[in-house]
Amino acid sequence: GRLTQARAFDGQCRVSGPRCRMAKKAMATSSSPFAPGGGGWVGARPAARGARCAAVKQHSGSVMGNGLRVGIVTARFNDLVTSRLLEGAVDTLKRHGVKEDAIETAWVPGAFEIPLVAQQMAASDRFDAIVCLGAIIKGSTSHYDAVVSGTTSGTLTAGLNTGVPCIFGVLTCDTMDQALDRCGGKVGNKGGEAALTAIETANLIRDMDIATPPALLVDQDILSSMHAAGDQDK
Repeated sequence: GRLTQARAFDGQCRVSGPRCRMAKKAMATSSSPFAPGGGGWVGARPAARGARCAAVKQHSGSVMGNGLRVGIVTARFNDLVTSRLLEGAVDTLKRHGVKEDAIETAWVPGAFEIPLVAQQMAASDRFDAIVCLGAIIKGSTSHYDAVVSGTTSGTLTAGLNTGVPCIFGVLTCDTMDQALDRCGGKVGNKGGEAALTAIETANLIRDMDIATPPALLVDQDILSSMHAAGDQDK
């Protein structure tokens, strides 16, 4: 009965023998939203799902970077790894249509300095996307956790503050071998992957026409008034 059908939820029958065959037959003919073909999310046929989504307006960013301006911030620390990440990023950008003179790179001392420079570059209105590259390798102290946390949240905040995609391409690895595998080794080049993500995200924002002025920028007139008021107080 219904108990047997419930145990056969989503076609995964939990009984055997005749009862199992009866349960499957009941599921096949049931109008329950949880039965295969019953109209619910579990049993919805792929064709039916596609038909329901056909009228939904969908957006997807192109992976062609024609006309895009991309900035890259790279940490100098562990440059054996980060220089290869940068090479992978630049190569990917050029192969996907970004002109060489539309790519600008900046080196910072370490991963912790990436978010500030990325945010300033994004706020300059000179770039459609920023790629952030670095390599943080775990040591014997908790310094690793602090740097990873600050770099991750800072990069996210830079993008949210400016409305410009700031893509996280910083490796966080336990060993140098793991990092080398990810900058052109057997796991690929994460710098190239970050660059491709930057292109797609920037194109998505452009396609949807949802770019907004940076939230962190203050009107220059207001800023001048604040400075003038401060000078008067002195």
